[in-house]
Amino acid sequence: MAGKNTIFAVEAIVITILLFIPRVFSDDSVPIPADKSQIKSWFETNVKPLDARKDTLDPALVAAEANKTIIKVRADGSGEFKTLTDAINSIPQGNKRRVIISIGGGNYTEKVKIDRYKPFITLYGDPKNVPNIIFNGTAKDYGTVDSATVVVESEYFSAVNINFVNSAPRPDGKRELAQAAALRTGGDKASLYNCKMYGFQDTFCDDSGKHFFKDCYIEGTVDFIFGNGKSLYLNTEMHVIPGDPMAMITAHARGAGNVDSGYSFVHCMITGTGKTALLGRAWKPFAKVVYSYTDMSDVVHPEGWSDNAKAITTGQSFMENTTAKEQVQPWMVGLDMRRN
Repeated sequence: MAGKNTIFAVEAIVITILLFIPRVFSDDSVPIPADKSQIKSWFETNVKPLDARKDTLDPALVAAEANKTIIKVRADGSGEFKTLTDAINSIPQGNKRRVIISIGGGNYTEKVKIDRYKPFITLYGDPKNVPNIIFNGTAKDYGTVDSATVVVESEYFSAVNINFVNSAPRPDGKRELAQAAALRTGGDKASLYNCKMYGFQDTFCDDSGKHFFKDCYIEGTVDFIFGNGKSLYLNTEMHVIPGDPMAMITAHARGAGNVDSGYSFVHCMITGTGKTALLGRAWKPFAKVVYSYTDMSDVVHPEGWSDNAKAITTGQSFMENTTAKEQVQPWMVGLDMRRN
């Protein structure tokens, strides 16, 4: 009976917190404040419960949230499935409802893919015993972007309280194609809360689409946040693992001036030591990365940025510091699943 009561309690919490789906920011949204202590109140003011702004949302999203369901995955066999792969395979192609995959604590050693035909999926980990999704894929085996432990290609994906881990060995300069991603987000309108990504080179492929990250942690060595996403990172830590002569935090792949993409880090932290890290490099010539109100340790090299030996051909760097006001964009959609 105790076990059943626990399951019912988890269901009640998950269903309750689904009511807090961030609104789509409009042009009159209040800018993110310079005072970090005001983030919580700013977030609650600008991110309204679902019932407060149904008329402003994609009708397909409103319909999906009204018809939600929960699937329980438990490594010990006490759920409906023991693996995430089996749970995802149970979701039909063309899915039109919010499917919350409630994941118990423990290690899930598997390579997971959510394809583009399965939108509205949420991975919700136990906040008191955060699950680890682990695999050791490398670029040699799968190609760089598909080496990720978890690959997401669908719209309206959300992850809460999840550790994404690529356990492949650290690249040593001798093994070919040793880079290994922990997560790839390639679908539009994704949101991640209280998630962590562990790897070395190419830890996180922020590939394409609009994404929102809050209270997350990403660690790595070279290009450990890379891709062509349009993403806002709020109160997120980027940790530079020591040992390389030069590390790169970001490698943005904006290829033309009319491409609507870029990374914005607001009230974030860069941690590590040794003056070995550059804030980013221009993977493609119009790379755009912004840091606002961000604390940087002495791990950041005084040079700051790399343009790949003058790879930027427009005569100016597209990586610049601006105010956070410019970063509150209408595309921001996410699920605040951490409220309980």
